[in-house]
Amino acid sequence: MSSFIVESAAGDRGTDIGTVILDEILPHRDGCSHEIAGWDGTLTVVCRDLQAIWMETSCSNEA
Repeated sequence: MSSFIVESAAGDRGTDIGTVILDEILPHRDGCSHEIAGWDGTLTVVCRDLQAIWMETSCSNEA
């Protein structure tokens, strides 16, 4: 792991970020970042042992 950050909107809640409203893994210069955002804060983990990349894709009009 490269970094681990918990940002709470309300300082008195500690590490409780509340109801999750966003959960995504994104490319990062150190490997990938995993961001979990809640109503009351955000948890972000950056790791070197997993690589995330963007890949171009196309969607078919066929059902």
